[in-house]
Amino acid sequence: MTIKRKYYSGKDFRRTLSIEELHLVARRCVPNFALEYVEGGSETERTLQWNSEVLDSIRLVPSTLVDTSSRHLRTNLFGQEINAPLLIAPTGLNGMLSNRGDIALARAAEKLGIPFNLSTLSNARLEDVATEVGGRLWMQLYVMSDRELTRNIISRADKAGYEALVFTSDANVFGYREWDQRNYRKPAKLNLRNMIDVARHPKWLLDVLIPHGVPRFENIIDFMPPEGRTAQGGVAFVPKLFDAKISWEDVEWLRELWPRKLILKGVLNVADAKRAARSGCDGIVVSNHGGRQLDSAVSTIEVLPDIAQAVGDQMTVLIDSGFYRGTDIVKAVAMGADAVMIGRATLFGLAAGGEAGVSHALSILTSEIDRVLGQTGCRSIDDVGPHLLA
Repeated sequence: MTIKRKYYSGKDFRRTLSIEELHLVARRCVPNFALEYVEGGSETERTLQWNSEVLDSIRLVPSTLVDTSSRHLRTNLFGQEINAPLLIAPTGLNGMLSNRGDIALARAAEKLGIPFNLSTLSNARLEDVATEVGGRLWMQLYVMSDRELTRNIISRADKAGYEALVFTSDANVFGYREWDQRNYRKPAKLNLRNMIDVARHPKWLLDVLIPHGVPRFENIIDFMPPEGRTAQGGVAFVPKLFDAKISWEDVEWLRELWPRKLILKGVLNVADAKRAARSGCDGIVVSNHGGRQLDSAVSTIEVLPDIAQAVGDQMTVLIDSGFYRGTDIVKAVAMGADAVMIGRATLFGLAAGGEAGVSHALSILTSEIDRVLGQTGCRSIDDVGPHLLA
């Protein structure tokens, strides 16, 4: 029997009860082109769909008659306690969803007591995030064709006190996101349909565009040619910076340059996980870039158990791509992840309500995790394990 459920149909993010509802509110609050950039996957979007389908297929087996009246979500990550098994993942162009979007995301993470991972392609300078917010900050890195740009990011992140460097390895060839491309008549120039749609969102216009103009890629702006320093020029120029020549030698080079935790993001097989451990990485992120790079790639959750078994005793194992429910996060921990990186879920909150919307998204997820712990007979994240899996 199929039951058609009715979701909240307004714009007040505070009335949403799930990330799905928050997503719908976000769709009403920002123009189509901005949210479709967040939502979309590459080409046929099979990887995007597969991430959710495989997670949905996993079943949990609870234990009954366990006293779970005293529960907590705290866990350890690299020897330090975090208040939930979550991190905010690195995402670019957050300023297109809400003014100073990177700052809003970082503040929400700091308030919850979890790390925030700033993207190389953020709209806020990494120094500003460190000065204005603080907390546990990680720096995401693309090793680009201009190695001096890469050195610059590393040096600045080191001086600003970022505790970890996250090298994203799966964007050596930029993904082709067809739905995103269809919103433009030429690079960075919206088509007529989307220009009309922008005019229908005056609140977004006043928040994002009118005060400061289209957000720029502030972390790399000094390395861009004059024509690339405008918002439109930057969007067209950035894909040219990605380097198809990156290799394991770059991981070893980063290990020599970076003095603190080094994490490799984009691992989808055991051989690469083992190579990361041998190359001096302190952790990995099992990731398919949220379905935005290779179309038809394996889902992250289906390869997680073998990877965690192979290297989980040597390094920290994180995961992302497709996590929208507390049950999803508990499944990942049960299958060997130390914590889960959240991307789109908190971006929906950002689009719907700025910093408060991000905090609401995190509150939804932590409340769901807490309920799942209680319902499965677990008092803490440490109690979660393979015994919960069917």
